[in-house]
Formats: sequence, structure tokens, C-alpha cells
Amino acid sequence: MEKIFDNTQVAFSLKSDTELDRAYFLFKMIDSEPLVRIGTAVTNFAIKAHLPVEGLIRATVFDHFCGGINEDDCITVVDKMFTKGVSSVLDYSVEGKEEEEQFDAALEMTLKTIEFAKERLAIPFAVFKPTGLGRFELYEKLGEKQTLSPAEQAEWDRVTARFDKVCSEAHKKDVALLIDGEESWMQDAADDLVTDMMRKYNKEKAIVFNTLQMYRWDRLDYLKKLHEVAKKEGFFIGMKLVRGAYMEKENKRAEEKNYVSPICVSKEATDENYDHAVRYMLDHLDTMSIFAGTHNELSSYKLMEMMHDKGIAKNDNRIWFGQLYGMSDNISYNLAENGYNVAKYLPFGPVKDVMPYLIRRAEENTSVAGQTSRELSMIKAERKRRKGK
Repeated sequence: MEKIFDNTQVAFSLKSDTELDRAYFLFKMIDSEPLVRIGTAVTNFAIKAHLPVEGLIRATVFDHFCGGINEDDCITVVDKMFTKGVSSVLDYSVEGKEEEEQFDAALEMTLKTIEFAKERLAIPFAVFKPTGLGRFELYEKLGEKQTLSPAEQAEWDRVTARFDKVCSEAHKKDVALLIDGEESWMQDAADDLVTDMMRKYNKEKAIVFNTLQMYRWDRLDYLKKLHEVAKKEGFFIGMKLVRGAYMEKENKRAEEKNYVSPICVSKEATDENYDHAVRYMLDHLDTMSIFAGTHNELSSYKLMEMMHDKGIAKNDNRIWFGQLYGMSDNISYNLAENGYNVAKYLPFGPVKDVMPYLIRRAEENTSVAGQTSRELSMIKAERKRRKGK
């Protein structure tokens, strides 16, 4: 497979010199773990104390990783990326809400993004997090097969109704819908709910997509079992495949509660697991659609190679590559340049509400071996190329 991801001219074609310098500065900071820790603590404190840091955050980390503070704000970024063939997934990244009215507000926002997607070729997917529409503890309780009190049952019925409203709207407007994965101890209840939505709305094709976090060693088996159910009951499977974002948390909880960690024993095992799931889905593309969410160049090359070997068209609508906005532009823009379907997750929301998301990105970049240094080396190469002009 020809190595396309080293082309920095394509990767950063939309970035001005100033934006490239900002990216360099940001990844230099993220490259230092103590700085990330201090920065995170200071930022959290400043926001809680209502210090005027929003402007600073907005001008640096926020604008690099986010599309804007509301959906209209994102349109400039969406349109700009689409000039290079890169699509967007508008992701309302407000986390950790607990109140019913907040869940209803997130529901309304998700419905709005579906409407947005229907009107724009540049936005092929909508997305939401299960805990955006319902309380974490409720999913957890259900996952542990605990009996819900009548009040909790009523609360869960409202969660189910919110899911159904979003999925039914996506189905009606023919907009594919990605449902994010979260911590393993709440995921079982979410999985069951999403499967119900697939049964209902994926009769003709995959509209509803669940997420498989492949750093969990049990996920490939889960996919195979789900496939059996889908074959029997006659529905399509949509899956977003990612490696996963809660590793430290998962291992820590497993240790504290003394159960076997759901996380693969090594990075290599995770990579292998990821590639196996991709291969399995490609082998059953007649009934499956895949959104390969990855910042891993090797996994991307492998998927391209499998598509080539199977004679699958690069722009087959059942296969999408996905990366996060502000990261791995060398993968996204070069894939698009070469005719593949690719979409960037574009987070948006009020600055202070999106901070937990941004902090997780910084921590993830620090903990994923090589991710930040790869970003930095690409940016350096492009700065050098421009200077040499």
C-alpha cells in the first residue's frame, strides 16, 4: 500500500502559518505530562472560580479542538473542511449532566444536529452519548441487573423515550446516527437499548450505529453474537470501531473492585483486536456498516488494503474513516484526497461545559504513546516545507 499519510502539504492545506504555529505550541505543551496536569488543575480552578479564562481557552485549546460554542458557529469550519472532501460530525460535547431538564436540552440539541445533517451534504452523521440522555448510575444499576424502584423505572422509561425519539428522527430524515461508547460498567444497559433501536430502525440499512471499544477483549465476541441476532431477526448492524478512551479508569476500578479488567493485556492485543473486528465487518458488509474511528496509521492502511483486496470501492457508503477535529489531519485529509469517505468529529458547546472533553483529549494525547510526537513531527515537517518555499 502506497504511504499517503506523510504528505504534510495535503494534511495542513487549510491551516494558515499562524494556525500551524498555534498547533505546534499546543502539542508542545501536551507533550509534557506535568504541564498537562498543572494546566488541567489551573483551568478547572479558574473556571470554578469564574476567573476570566474563557477568552484564553477559546483562543488556544478550544479553537484547535472544537468547532464553536453552538451549532451555527461550526458552519464555517464544516464548509472549510468540506472544500477538501472532509465531512463533519457535529458533537455536542457537554458531559456529566445529572438533571432531567439537562437531558431534555441535550435531546433537543441532538434533534437539531440531525436536522442540520439532513440539510447538509457535509454532515453525514449525527451523534450523541448515552449519558447525555440519562443518568450514569441508572445505566449502571440496570447493567448490574438490579431492580429499579418505581421512580427509577419511570426515569428509565424517559431515557428510552429520548433514545427512541432521536433514532426515529434519524430514520425519518435518513441521517446515520452514531451512539458513543462509555465506561464498561454502564455499557451493558446502553448496548441493550441501542440493539433495540437497531431492531426498530435498521430494517433497510444501518441508520443506528453503536460503538465498540476494542481495547476491551470481549467486544469481538459481542459483535459476533449480535450478528447472529441480526441475521435471525433481519436487521442491519452499524458500528463505530474505536480503541477506547477510559483505560486508566477501567483498570483502576477493576483493581479496586477485584474483578478481571475488561481491557486487553497490551497495546498489541488491542491493535490486533481492532483489526480483527474491522476484518469481520468487511467480511459481512452485506449486513454491516462500519465507521472506523482511528488515529492509527497502520490500522487505516490495513483497512484500505482490505477494501482494495475485496474490490470494495473507496467511496462505498458503508465504510467511513473518522478522526477527531484538531488531530491526525495527516490521516483525514490524505484519505479524502485519495477518494475515501472520511469525517471529523467536531465538538461544540459552551467553553466551560466542553472543558471535561478538552481535558480528556489532552490527557489521552499524553498517555497514547507516540500520538503527540507524531503530531509534532508532522507540524515541524510542514513548517520546514513552507519555509523552504
